[in-house]
Amino acid sequence: MAESQDEARQELLAMRKTIDNIDAAMIHMLAERFRCTQRVGALKAKHAMPPADPKREEQQVARLRDLAKVADLDPEFAEKYLAFVIREVIRHHEAFPRAPKA
Repeated sequence: MAESQDEARQELLAMRKTIDNIDAAMIHMLAERFRCTQRVGALKAKHAMPPADPKREEQQVARLRDLAKVADLDPEFAEKYLAFVIREVIRHHEAFPRAPKA
């Protein structure tokens, strides 16, 4: 029994290490994504474009839901994740000083 417990602990530690690595990769990916969306926000502000793009958001929701299905991830979860990210991106875009509309 003790050997089984030790093996279980080792397996648990290995799985947690993998989870930690995935979490670190996700944070770096999100940081890169937000660097890109900051550039988008600056461009939109410079050209007096609206911070939000509902048509693009709708396309992205559909795309991520499809990707989630293929990846065997709950599409509802993927949509909630994207909605959270989009809200944060729009908040950042709204913070840019807007150029006057031509």
